[in-house]
Amino acid sequence: MDEKALLVEQPCPRLDELVDLVRTQARSLLACSGRTLNAVCKKDGSVVTDVDHAMQEAIREALKELCPQYGFIGEEMSFDDQVQVRDEADCGYWVLDPLDGTTNYASGFLFYGVSLALIVNGDPVLAVVHDPIREECFSAARGGGAWLNGSPLSSPPADTLSQCIANVDYKRLTGELATQLVRCPPYRSQRNLGASVLEWCWLAAGRIQLYLHGGQKLWDFAAGYLILLEAGGAATSLSGSPLDCSRLRKRAVIAAANDGLLEQWKGWIHHNSGIPNGSINPAESGSHDKFLL
Repeated sequence: MDEKALLVEQPCPRLDELVDLVRTQARSLLACSGRTLNAVCKKDGSVVTDVDHAMQEAIREALKELCPQYGFIGEEMSFDDQVQVRDEADCGYWVLDPLDGTTNYASGFLFYGVSLALIVNGDPVLAVVHDPIREECFSAARGGGAWLNGSPLSSPPADTLSQCIANVDYKRLTGELATQLVRCPPYRSQRNLGASVLEWCWLAAGRIQLYLHGGQKLWDFAAGYLILLEAGGAATSLSGSPLDCSRLRKRAVIAAANDGLLEQWKGWIHHNSGIPNGSINPAESGSHDKFLL
C-alpha cells in the first residue's frame, strides 16, 4: 500500500478529530473577537485582521500537538517560509486559510470561513472547511467521500449550462472573457460571494453548479477541491490540468458540479476568451498574465 492510501485509511488525525479541532478554534476565536478587528491591507490589496493571525497560530499549535510529523503552511506566513515547508516536509504538510473572506468579515458581510487541508505528494488527502455563521462544517477524505455536518454530501446532477447558477470572480478575468460573460452568459444566473473556501463547498453541495476564478492560491482551493471531487464534482486549471497542490503561485480554476458540465463550461470559456484551449504554457506571462494555469 502506498503512503497516500495509508494516510486515507488511517489518517492522523482522524477526520472527525480534524473537524472538531477546526470548529473549536473557530468558535472560540470568532466569539471573542468582537468588532475590534485591527484590519489592515496587505501588499496585494487584500485585508488581514488580528483574527487571521490568531486563528493561524491557534490551529498551528493544535495541529503540532495532535500530529507533529507534518509541516504547516498558513496564508499569513511569508512566502519564503511557505516554500521552505513545502520543500522540506517529507511526510506532507497542512495548508490553512485561517479566515477566508476577511473583507466580508471586516465589513459585516456574513460569508467567510476557515479552511484546512492535508497535502501529501501534491494531493489533498484530508479537508475541512468550517462556516461559523451557518454552523456548517464540510469535510472529506480522499477515497472516503465528502460530508456536511456528518451527513454524506453529493453534488446534484445538472445537464446543461443554461440550467446553472455560476459563481464568477470578474475582477481577475481578462477583459474579453469578462465582457462576453456579461453580454451573453451561458448560465441562468451568476453570483460572486467573496470567500473562495465556501464557494467550493457550495458547489459541492449543489447550491451553485459552475465556478470560475482567475487567481486562487493554494489555501484558497486545497480543501474545497478535495471536498468537491469527493462529492462528485470536477475541477481543473484553465489549461485543463489537475490542480497541483505542491505549487504556491496563483492559478485560474474552473469547476462544475459534474464532469459533463465541466467540459461544456471549459469549452464555452475557451471559445469566448481568446485563449486557445491548452495553448498557454504555465510559466508564461504577458497579455494573459491574469490567467495563471
